Amino acid sequence: MARRVVVALLGPVSWAPPGIDRPAWRTALAEDVVDLLATLNEVHSAVAVTPADRWLADAVVWPGTEVYEVPEPTPTAVFAALGGYDQAAVIAGDAPDLPGLIIGKLLRPLTSRPLAVAPVEGGSGLLGVAARLPVPAWLPAVDLERGQPAAVRTAAPSPGDLAVTPGWHRLRGPGDLSRLDPAVEGWEATRALLSGAGQPG
Repeated sequence: MARRVVVALLGPVSWAPPGIDRPAWRTALAEDVVDLLATLNEVHSAVAVTPADRWLADAVVWPGTEVYEVPEPTPTAVFAALGGYDQAAVIAGDAPDLPGLIIGKLLRPLTSRPLAVAPVEGGSGLLGVAARLPVPAWLPAVDLERGQPAAVRTAAPSPGDLAVTPGWHRLRGPGDLSRLDPAVEGWEATRALLSGAGQPG
């Protein structure tokens, strides 16, 4: 069986709901994503941060979780830092209510294709990127904030080399809060912070 790892990329957060301290918001989002990854079967989970954000990783990781320090918060940098795995997925750290099923669908195409991406539902950028390792030489630098499936597909030798899988929302602005579903299990840290600030959840 392929050795697989799913990495939560805890990148910068440019927005927090009114009344919530941004570092506290960022920590809650990261904690929920890391907790989700820890429940996944048949994959290892890890966290990636820049050296300046090592405090965030230390605040949310489970004992024994691998933490990768990367020079920039991009999937490209994370893939370059990984060793000993056959497949890897890099997931944005601001999708606290992400279902594990979405991550499974991101990894599944790697049995027959070298790369898969999941778009952001209702927004720009990417939710996650999964690749066979080492990553194909044709893969351009990928950024979760500005990356688009079409740009990656254009770089591929064949359009079929890239799978575009179901997307999910990220919490990057006030309009994203309405996408959270209180009926979905999990995301306890984010839910508690929003409830304390009088927000829905």
